[in-house]
Amino acid sequence: MSPDRLPADPVAAARRLLGAELTGRDVTATIVEVEAYGGPPDGPWPDSASHSFRGPRPRSAVMFGPPGRLYTYRSHGIHVCANVVCGFDGVAGAVLLRAAVIDDGDVVASTRRGPAVPAAKLARGPGNLCSALGIALEDNGIDLFDETSPVRLRLGESIEGSSGPRVGVSTAADRPWRFWVGGRSEVSAFRRSPRAPAPGASD
Repeated sequence: MSPDRLPADPVAAARRLLGAELTGRDVTATIVEVEAYGGPPDGPWPDSASHSFRGPRPRSAVMFGPPGRLYTYRSHGIHVCANVVCGFDGVAGAVLLRAAVIDDGDVVASTRRGPAVPAAKLARGPGNLCSALGIALEDNGIDLFDETSPVRLRLGESIEGSSGPRVGVSTAADRPWRFWVGGRSEVSAFRRSPRAPAPGASD
């Protein structure tokens, strides 16, 4: 599978990733929730909530291409989160993977997450998704479309999803750049950041 089928525009890419198959270290899952993120002010998709907004940094440089790479980071110093890079060389854009349905390897995922975690919560939330699929910080920059990669992505048929504001961002908080498959209990709950402006006062 080629990243050519993944649109460069983060919003279009986010919609395209709904229903895609993600495989990581003996666990396969279907993506059911994502968030789009743009780049710096001088790029085609300015986004103050993006890690790439202030330009390339040692860790986030992978967000500036090539597309099809994995961008990983640690959230709040605890959870590893994973993004699919979608822009093109020199232009940042990425899609955060927020939730997935475990299709195969549920025993492995349960071992990683803990036996008391219900099936619907194994990969609900970006940190839990990475934990269930064994995605590590060291996976930053790998090619998701390389069949030899420890984490791989396979695009499927497009799925029509719902949209709304992103979770927990304090800037650009009103953009409807979160997309999810309706009716799935694996989709995470929406939480607006307490640091974000009142609804309607952000872009």
